[in-house]
Amino acid sequence: MPKWDSLSVFLPSFNEQENLEDTVAQARKFLKNAVKDWELIIVDDGSKDKTGIIADRLAKKDIHLRVIHNRPNRGYGGALQAGYYSSKKAWIAFTDADGQFDISELNLFFANQRQTGADAVIGYYISRSVSKTVIFTSKIWEFIVFILFGLKIKDIDCGLKLLSKNIIDTIPHLEAERGAFISSELLIKTQKSGFKITEVGVHHYPRKGGKATGRNLKVIIGSFIDLFKLWWKLSWVN
Repeated sequence: MPKWDSLSVFLPSFNEQENLEDTVAQARKFLKNAVKDWELIIVDDGSKDKTGIIADRLAKKDIHLRVIHNRPNRGYGGALQAGYYSSKKAWIAFTDADGQFDISELNLFFANQRQTGADAVIGYYISRSVSKTVIFTSKIWEFIVFILFGLKIKDIDCGLKLLSKNIIDTIPHLEAERGAFISSELLIKTQKSGFKITEVGVHHYPRKGGKATGRNLKVIIGSFIDLFKLWWKLSWVN
């Protein structure tokens, strides 16, 4: 398979001191072999552990790697905003710093994009290493997004995506700071702007260390409020 021409990859990171170094090593190895022109961005979202220190140390060893420090913590949505809007290459991908995805599966995304001409290739879980409750609530969310916006995506919040930078340069500014909403906002606005979206199945692995955040009740309720606000805003515009 020929090398991909140009790619920014960013890693949203919050308290990932146990996982970050391995995730960065795997990403660097993949990017060196699979992409001609690349950069790797660590978004340290106000971590309270040594994530920021580790990130800065790693960046000093590789000119392709840089670090963004969100201070204070902005939440998963804020981390994604920082990553998307600071990326400089023609294509942008992100994967979580917790190491639950195999970044080499981006080769499947590259192949899909070459075949379909898609502007966005979105991962969906072949299997998912989370509780049944998380899977159930995700499906409810995806059903509501489909009813309100007609967006039919198997896994809106899958943490492995590939997008043309044209999308980020074209769509209205992303507003969400909450993790459960920003992926929906991004894909809704991508579809509404006429960009082509395709999907690719990916594997999901258990965490090696640390714990996931962002599933608390306050965040979930706030995300539903944001979702209905966007529906009202887009409906009013139309």
